Amino acid sequence: MSSIVIYCRSGFENDAAAEITYLAAEAEVAGYVKAKPDSGYVVYECFDPELGIRLVKKLPFSNLVFARQWFFGRLVNKMPVDDRVGAILEHVDDLPECGELRVETPDTNTGKELSKFCKKFSTPLAKALEKRGVLSRELMTNKPVLHALFISTDTAYVGFSFSNNNSPYPMGILRLKMPSDGPSRSTLKLDEAFHVFVPKDEYEKRVRSGMRAVDLGACPGGWTYQLVRRGMFVAAIDNGPMNDDLMETGQVKHYREDGFKYRPDRRNIDWLVCDMVEKPIRVTNLMIDWIVNAFARELIFNLKLPMKKRFESVLECLTLIHEELDKYNVDYELQAKHLFHDREEITVHIRVKHVPQNVYS
Repeated sequence: MSSIVIYCRSGFENDAAAEITYLAAEAEVAGYVKAKPDSGYVVYECFDPELGIRLVKKLPFSNLVFARQWFFGRLVNKMPVDDRVGAILEHVDDLPECGELRVETPDTNTGKELSKFCKKFSTPLAKALEKRGVLSRELMTNKPVLHALFISTDTAYVGFSFSNNNSPYPMGILRLKMPSDGPSRSTLKLDEAFHVFVPKDEYEKRVRSGMRAVDLGACPGGWTYQLVRRGMFVAAIDNGPMNDDLMETGQVKHYREDGFKYRPDRRNIDWLVCDMVEKPIRVTNLMIDWIVNAFARELIFNLKLPMKKRFESVLECLTLIHEELDKYNVDYELQAKHLFHDREEITVHIRVKHVPQNVYS
């Protein structure tokens, strides 16, 4: 095995490729990347397999922006139609014992055509892997996950990921249902962000009723809707009109102001959210200003990306955040992700743990 297989959104292969190349170079894992346009995945071929496994184990998956899922494995191709199970079994003896099997496809039109086959194929493959001793009979979440990513009916990448360093969702996708009363489809972006960025065991403490939130660029209320449904009181900042149903909840106060100029009177904001259509570096500087002035404890915001060199744009913005917050000795956690419900943008979450009082007093 020598392949790090990364799932991504179709059309973002170059960005996922640039990112893994950059991170592998930082970790001194030599190799080369293979990426096909609109394929929904990229492959980083490691010259040293041991270093490749170490990278998938040690590099936090949460550090990857454009990756939906990843695993370490190999290509199995030209599988006979009448014995695909046997073909895969020839390549699994060096895998660790896994506690879960995921037979998947890229998130493309071709992948959708393969999904029905994958569902049927999962059961016979699982039974054969159990008999081979590569897969446990019961689901075991503390063991590696065995992946079979089919890119055609006779070709798949087969390997494993570490259950504590991967996406918990099949194909790396958290699918959510659009609420019937949601003001806009953008509401799903914030809904997904809360699920992805806030651990389940901390959710009740960090996302709870009675909290205070600010939504910059709120109109018509897609993100405000998610804050309201979680019981928060929201200051919605936008010169445009807000959804009438949201205003009738009594939890929203609408300020017709420019989101770049608004600042709260008190430093008691639990959540700042922002989905304004603006240059990413300008939004980044706005978020830094809110953080160093200790206006909000947690932030979720979107960075709208250019059509080209999207990874470079992301790297520029995230590097600026790290440099500025480190300069002011801010204690924080940051994660950025190209979520399933994102389009030409990424979503960033920052949890501010401490801002020295001398910075903003």
